[in-house]
Amino acid sequence: MIDYQPLYDALLDVKAAVWVELLPQQISDAFDLDKHGTLSEWLPIIDSLPNLTTTHRLLTTNAVEIGQASDLLVADRILLEQQLKGLHPWRKGPYDLFGIKIDTEWRSDWKWRRLKDHIAPLKNRLVLDVGCGNGYHCWRMLGANAKIVVGIDPMILNVLQFQVIRKLYGAAPVYVLPLGIEDLPYGLKAFDTVFSMGVLYHRRSPIDHLMELRDCLQSGGELVLETLVIEGKLGEVLVPEGRYAKMRNVWFLPTCDTLMSWMKRCGFKNIRLVDVTTTSTDEQRSTEWMQFHSLKDFLDEETPLLTCEGLPAPRRAIFIANVA
Repeated sequence: MIDYQPLYDALLDVKAAVWVELLPQQISDAFDLDKHGTLSEWLPIIDSLPNLTTTHRLLTTNAVEIGQASDLLVADRILLEQQLKGLHPWRKGPYDLFGIKIDTEWRSDWKWRRLKDHIAPLKNRLVLDVGCGNGYHCWRMLGANAKIVVGIDPMILNVLQFQVIRKLYGAAPVYVLPLGIEDLPYGLKAFDTVFSMGVLYHRRSPIDHLMELRDCLQSGGELVLETLVIEGKLGEVLVPEGRYAKMRNVWFLPTCDTLMSWMKRCGFKNIRLVDVTTTSTDEQRSTEWMQFHSLKDFLDEETPLLTCEGLPAPRRAIFIANVA
């Protein structure tokens, strides 16, 4: 398992001792075998990974690259690929691990490309990535010279996938914790930059989520918010009556103007919309590494601008804002 002491030390430096006191028990509870039936199947995969060494680490390319094919014997690479596939499905990426190309469901590098030139430089910043999945964007943030990156995601499989990547990479100031944002103590105000990407529409109270994000930021800190939106006017919001693109837990899809008004009401300033993109079936799709249904199965067969429920197809916007 990961040694979290360097993270604890860093949080103490930014006066987040209240969270340091909670974290060991929070992490222990999340890895309780009685709570996760498949955890006992996944943990041996991580334990059985070889201790590989490499000088090839690239965090600035589309795929997070660790190692090269020439670093391993063919038989060892085949075994490593089998171990990685034991943690199916892989949703965020891509990764290139010792010549094994993990073609994930999402081309997460496309999202990174859309936002990276709009955000404040991450050099020497303490960064929080809320709902980070397996940590792909955390690695890209480290590649952008962040001082420390903390990702949180309550899905234990995502955390284990990250631990695999980190074990292959080696020690690094990047961590993914098996937590949701509601597990962070109130009044933390510890981070220079906070990312929330693909989370807001899953929250029953988007206003509460915005307030939680604000509460994580130091004075002058920056929020990077990416979420589903609809076209329309100020004040308009889509609240699906049932599922949205076959997802049960989609609650609020505002227009861009509506969301910016929410952000202003929550105390954010210097709010700007930097990108709006309709999600394509090239960006989100089934692959060898994610063999379940994906976006094309969630859209109307005859009218792909609509979901299979007849609602507007996924359209994602990126907002950037600051706190006072």
